Order: sequence, then C-alpha cells, then structure tokens
Amino acid sequence: MSTPLTDVGSRLVVDVLARRGAFVLDVALEIPAGRVLAVLGPNGSGKSTLLDVVVGRLQPERGDVRIGERTLCDAASGVSVPPEHRRVGLLNQAPSLFPHLSALENVAFGPRASGSSRHDARARAAQLLDAVGLLGYEDRRPAKLSGGQQQRVALARALAAQPDVLLLDEPFSALDVTTAADMRMLTAETLHGTSTTAVIVTHDVVDALSLADDCVVLDSGRVVDGGRIGRVLGMPRSPFVAALAGMNFLTGTLLGDGLLRTDDGRMLRARDSESVRAGERAFAAFAPSSVGIARDDRHLPEGESRLDAVVDQWERGVGGVHVRLVGALSADMNPAEFAALGLRRGEPVVLHVPAAAVSVYPADGGAPTR
Repeated sequence: MSTPLTDVGSRLVVDVLARRGAFVLDVALEIPAGRVLAVLGPNGSGKSTLLDVVVGRLQPERGDVRIGERTLCDAASGVSVPPEHRRVGLLNQAPSLFPHLSALENVAFGPRASGSSRHDARARAAQLLDAVGLLGYEDRRPAKLSGGQQQRVALARALAAQPDVLLLDEPFSALDVTTAADMRMLTAETLHGTSTTAVIVTHDVVDALSLADDCVVLDSGRVVDGGRIGRVLGMPRSPFVAALAGMNFLTGTLLGDGLLRTDDGRMLRARDSESVRAGERAFAAFAPSSVGIARDDRHLPEGESRLDAVVDQWERGVGGVHVRLVGALSADMNPAEFAALGLRRGEPVVLHVPAAAVSVYPADGGAPTR
C-alpha cells in the first residue's frame, strides 16, 4: 500500500458554549496539527454535539472554533463559515456513498466540488483508492462493494478534498469484527501517513488506542478528564472510563501506608504512592485478572486485601470467565477455577487482591471543568 504523504493537518481550537434543547455543551479543546484526539464519554455526554459544532451543523451561543489561522465561527462577531467551506471532513458509521457513481467518481467528487480539474480530481482519487487498498476497484459502484470496501471508499472520499481536520463518528461500529480491525489499522496508517489532524468519537477502547494520541472524556457537556491516552485509560477518573479500560475502580480516602478506606467502608491495600497523602481523597484501580474469588477467608494469601462481595452474573472473558460482582467490581477466572467454585447468582464471596496490583492516585488531579 502506497499511502500519500502530501497532506498536512492544522491546529483545531474549540472554545464554545452551545445548546441543543435543554442540553448545554461547554468545552475548551485544542488539538495540535497532525495529532488525533479521541473523544470518550457515556451516551448523552455531548460527543455528537461537539462534532456538530465543528462541522457547522450547530452554532454556539458563545465562543469560537478555529482551524489554523481561520475562524470557522465566532459567536461574538456573528461569523459562521458554511459547512461546505470549512475544509472539515466527516466519516460516519454509514458510508453514504453516491449509489450512481463509481468508487473513483465518489472519491473524486470532493476535489471536483472544490474546483479541481477532472484530471486532477481523478488522479487524487486513484491515489487514495490505492492507499486504502482498492486498486482495481475504481469502476465498481457501491452496490458491487462489500460493507468494508464501501467504508474504505468513504475514508478515501473524506481525505480526497484534503481537509484541514477530519472528524470520525463511530466509523467502524457497523462493520463485522474482522473488517473493523482491518479498517482500524488502515485508518491509523492513513491518518499518520498524511499527518491529518483528526477527532474520533468512539465507545471502543481499541479504536482510541489504535488511532489517537490524546483523549478527552466528556460528561454532561463538560470535559472531566484529558491528556495522553495511556494516562487517561491507565488511571481512570470515573466508572465510565474504568469500564471502558476494563479496570476495577474504587473511590475513598487514603489512611496512610497505602491503605485506602473506600466510600462504602471497605479497606483496600495498594502499593505505596507518593502522589497521595494521608487524609486525601483518592482513586484506586486494579485489573480483574488480579482479583481472586473464594467462598470465605480461611485460606486466603497473607498480605492481600479482602473485600466482601456478592456474585451478580458472569460471561465469557479473555481466556476464561469474567465474573461481575454487585457494586461494579469484576474478576477474571479460568474455567477450572470457576467450575470448582460452582458460583451462584446472589451468593456472597470474598475477593482477595494483592497490594502490588492496585494503583492509587489523587482524586483531584483530573482536567478542569472550566
């Protein structure tokens, strides 16, 4: 695959207050040129509203949106560049290709609409179809392409007009697992190969880890955390992000020497952290794979935390069984261990967690919420 390397992204700055009915989005973001930002958050947190403000489908009450030196909208002055002139590309869940046009003509549509000659637009389209692995498919119409191939054409079309910023709204959620994995890798290679500044809205942690350099977490229309994606997912600051990262998450007060008293009164021992002082609020996170389950505490390993819990449900996990406990905790067990215990829903159990597996960090270290 020969990915074109001619594009250069631009810095995106969003500092707005926008309303949609009773919902209020109040965010300030800055994405450096050529970087990819993942936007995470529960349903109704404002992710789609943010994209609509950037693309021009929703005008803010206050603030502005800028790409490089261009102002796309400024509520104070009334400036608002129409969506078709913003140089913002959009890739949705559905490819939404023109059914009567070939793959080549679909991709060439953007450059042609921007004033490129027919020859130049088709040359650009052919280059991008090659980049997304569709060399030889130029003459096929969408009906003759698979779902994954249509999404490849849609990606090429989104990049064909050389947008300053590309927005991706759950772009792989409608694809099967194998096709989504292929498209994820292809999109990552293409974005980085073209140095395209991009924003991806996703509920899939693999999308975020594969494509993004940084991420922000929205909740109720505000940024509640942000930074390098490894830090945000590795040190979650909310149950939503912890669940997304596949981590157990507890809140409480540090008593000292790595001992955390959780908000529900349980005691959890963590590895020492110099970033939290005794008496301070703290978060704790640990992987389900580090959690053991027993019926009682008579034969538990010394030096491990013991947490009373109640079995809720279980499901297939990576390499075994993922057991969910009442109160949002979970544990991973191999099938033999699970079968030996013979767990039942509603049954009380004792969890044991080694201190070395538990990270504790300050509860007040998240991103400001304006």
